[in-house]
Amino acid sequence: MRIALLGGSFNPPHVGHLMAAHYVRATQDVDEVWFMPTFRHPFGKASVPFEHRVRMCELLGADTSGWLKTSQVESEVGKDGRTVDTLDFLRARYPEHHFSLIIGSDILKDLPHWKDFERVQRLARVVVLYRAGYPAEGTVGPPLAEVSSTEIRERMARGEPPSELVPAPVLAYAREHHLYGF
Repeated sequence: MRIALLGGSFNPPHVGHLMAAHYVRATQDVDEVWFMPTFRHPFGKASVPFEHRVRMCELLGADTSGWLKTSQVESEVGKDGRTVDTLDFLRARYPEHHFSLIIGSDILKDLPHWKDFERVQRLARVVVLYRAGYPAEGTVGPPLAEVSSTEIRERMARGEPPSELVPAPVLAYAREHHLYGF
């Protein structure tokens, strides 16, 4: 099976993540896309608890006929949240799968800080999506939605539901669990 991994903090997950997953599924010859929320962010970003971010990712992909899944693998790896360690773990657990790693063009500036990115490229095909506002050589696709989790969290903290950026089931979950001051 061909699996595309879309990792991130998903704090909260939003339509930009969903659009990226749909685009990859439609154009990159993959069978499934797995959202992969970080358990422990390697650069120390604060997030709501992992369990909430996993559940919101599950809600984001609930109506995709099963091709979009949410993996909790980052909680099982037991290291410091480095992509190379997660890919090693996945390759050992699923030797029959072929993995692609989906990153946005906004991440390219951070690659020098990643642990062993050359090994990451050997473990998985890296696909760089063109994120609006971050043009870069070698990206695929049109510019994807310019959506900021930071902006979404700020709006939620002010009591302004970002309903055009976060699907209703995810917003309802955030409200029910009083996430982001919402």
